[in-house]
Amino acid sequence: MIALRTLLLTFLVVLVSGSRSFAQATEAPTDDVRSVLTDLITGNGTEEDNLARLSEFGDPVIKDIVEAWRVGKVFVSPGTEPDTQVALLKTDDGFVNIANGQAWQGDPSVASVNRASRGLRKQLSRLVDVLDLASPDLSKRADSAMKLGSGQSPDFLAELQTRLPKQTDRKTRRAFEEAIAISQLANGSTAEKIASLELLGERHLIAARDFIKRMREGYTTDETPDGQLILVKADAALASIASFEKKVEFYGTLFRGLSLGSVLLIVAYGLAITFGLMGVINMAHGEFIAIGAYTVYVVQNFFAAHFGEASSGYESYFLVSLPLAFLVAAFFGAVLERTVIRFLYKRPLESLLATWGISMIIQQALRLKFGAANVSVASPQWLSGSFDANGVTMTYNRIFVIIFALVVVLFTWLLLRRTRIGLHMRATMQNRAMASGLGIPANRINVFTFAFGSGLAGLAGAFLSQIGNVGPSMGQAYIVDSFMVVVIGGVGNLFGAAVSSLGIGMIDQSLQPILGPVMGKITVLIGIILFLQWRPGGLFPSRSRSLDD
Repeated sequence: MIALRTLLLTFLVVLVSGSRSFAQATEAPTDDVRSVLTDLITGNGTEEDNLARLSEFGDPVIKDIVEAWRVGKVFVSPGTEPDTQVALLKTDDGFVNIANGQAWQGDPSVASVNRASRGLRKQLSRLVDVLDLASPDLSKRADSAMKLGSGQSPDFLAELQTRLPKQTDRKTRRAFEEAIAISQLANGSTAEKIASLELLGERHLIAARDFIKRMREGYTTDETPDGQLILVKADAALASIASFEKKVEFYGTLFRGLSLGSVLLIVAYGLAITFGLMGVINMAHGEFIAIGAYTVYVVQNFFAAHFGEASSGYESYFLVSLPLAFLVAAFFGAVLERTVIRFLYKRPLESLLATWGISMIIQQALRLKFGAANVSVASPQWLSGSFDANGVTMTYNRIFVIIFALVVVLFTWLLLRRTRIGLHMRATMQNRAMASGLGIPANRINVFTFAFGSGLAGLAGAFLSQIGNVGPSMGQAYIVDSFMVVVIGGVGNLFGAAVSSLGIGMIDQSLQPILGPVMGKITVLIGIILFLQWRPGGLFPSRSRSLDD
């Protein structure tokens, strides 16, 4: 424990030191920018040299000073040294020295407004337009390049071409090359247009499709040989982009289907244990999902109150809430089994009605405690955002739920197949009387099994809190889908539940873009009904406990 604490403290010291070094590294060019702005305002050096120096910086302070200069808020005052001037920015509180960004303590009566010439204003306006091309934020620089290239302005084309050799980052350089190619479709020579079409086609740039179509409309079938070649290259580029777009759509649908199936799997796995293995129809399963989600909400508020939402400690609240969500839901599941469920084994109708009534009680209890309105749970930074994988946008929360579902499946399989308690669980669920006769504590196993299934529902609620609002009735939306997953996979078969959840998720995501969300759901439901007519036992039928009694 001491070694772990020492390791964490060392990591924090290195992190803080690195942050300070980074802050110092980013503050250094700001001083240079301010000195160049001061030289430009006070006329120290030539205007061309100062503008050239200024174009090397992407600091947003340039835009602020230029805007203030345009509206007459830039002043100059005699400096302390002979033949020197101080550049000042007028604010509501007085004057600020542009050179250092600090309040100026001089005599305001000697300060006079500074007016930029018309030609200088025009050059400064253009400089502001291309300011982000020199931004230290590479993603911002790449986005600016694509924005300017999409405008297809010949002035910006020259600027992009000038700055291209300076780009050392591979991704940023690609963005500049693609922006130049898009701009050259409208401004380039025949050779440049052909080269641009080849580049855009090779890179399958979907964003360039409309620009290529627009350029192609300017040519007819009876063109010169050069025009005919441009038409051929344009058609080839469009065909390449269309083929790539179909692949992106396919893999995007596959990824979304896997993530949706993973959500269904986490939600349904607990039900697969309580209903599939124990034979208990638990209509309060959705409320255990809500209990897990509200546990995350409570932990989040606790961390926000003790660490602050902007702290690094707050970012770890979700990792802490995951085991707590499982334990809290498992505790209430154990209480439910001991007080109600244990009297209703072999009585499915009574257990259905009783758990439905309990679900109403839990919902009302949550409303009384947290209010009827939904509450919002903020995702930690490490779970927010996305990245692009060859055109397919993958969000971190969807990736997390896929990995999380695999962990749940692996852990449950190991528990049931590789542990003594798992052996006792399977024996008790198959034949309680025989298991009791062999010395297995059946009552304890029943409590543990039901609590474990409820705990899995709590884990599902913990993740669902990251992709939607948390409310007292949030779990009811997943009850029908969960039962469908369990029945399609085969009642009592956990592997079948995993297969059916992923299959239903991918089919649902494939049909929704074609038929729409509502008709897609209806089509999936009809397909499931027809499938059960053909295979009533599901994909992997297994004998339930009731058949053995």
